[in-house]
Amino acid sequence: MEKETNIMQSELSIQNDKRETAFKILRICLRVFTYAVIVFGAALLVFPFLWMVLSSFKTGDEATLRFTFFPEVWVFGNYAELFTGTDFPIFKALGNTVLIEVSVIVIGTFVSAMAAFSFAKLKLQHKTFWLLFLMSGMMVPYAALMLPQYRAFDAMKMTDTLWPLILPGFFGNVSMIFFLIQYMRGIPNAYFEAARIDGANHFTCFLTIMFPLIKTAIAAQVIFWFVGIWNDYFAPSLYLTSRDQMTLQVLLGQLNAGTSGKYLPMALAGAVLSSIPMLVIYISCQKFFIESLAISGVKG
Repeated sequence: MEKETNIMQSELSIQNDKRETAFKILRICLRVFTYAVIVFGAALLVFPFLWMVLSSFKTGDEATLRFTFFPEVWVFGNYAELFTGTDFPIFKALGNTVLIEVSVIVIGTFVSAMAAFSFAKLKLQHKTFWLLFLMSGMMVPYAALMLPQYRAFDAMKMTDTLWPLILPGFFGNVSMIFFLIQYMRGIPNAYFEAARIDGANHFTCFLTIMFPLIKTAIAAQVIFWFVGIWNDYFAPSLYLTSRDQMTLQVLLGQLNAGTSGKYLPMALAGAVLSSIPMLVIYISCQKFFIESLAISGVKG
């Protein structure tokens, strides 16, 4: 009897060992498959950027008529011609883009923060209704607003100027307002009650107490807004026609215009240079990206 029991126990131990071995092999296979999918996905994401960088060193015919990954003849003059050419004022376009970025982000962020403070901390009548009414504008696609907005700016003689791209930003960003409201609701009201006892008004409470406390949330939203304005092509292409008024992305689109493809490598060189600030911002501000996700998931 004991002999049969020992045999059964040994068989069970052998089966358990085989099962554990099978599970280990399965886990290894799943891990290898997961890493393979991640590497393949990363290669797909990186490939267009690498092709853009390498194509910026090609000739126009090679970039348009033949698909080669590495240049047959390395042409370094595309970058020099981009800055020295008189047909395409790259520095003027860069200055226009920076002007829009600075004016919109500085004023628009301050207005958005004040609006969020009003909705989050002040006692306003029907503020829930007005917040929902304000957020309902996010459901309206820009294509539906494009024609009436263009006609309004055209009637005010503002087309082919930077004002149609600057003025709407002065009134704030709805997504930023909603984000900051959720963050501000997590800040205790005791700070502001103590300040009001000392005689501070609402604006003083916002400027001296609330604004320093939401710097992290503002930084995260400013990064997203900066990237959106920097990469915007559609709206500037509607309002800007002369090359002296064009933003960087519109000017690069003009470089790629035509069928000959003569300026395609130069346009790709400009795209490489214009992507450098985005890479620097993403690498240096990863902390704010992560914190923005954490804030949006916890605060409220």
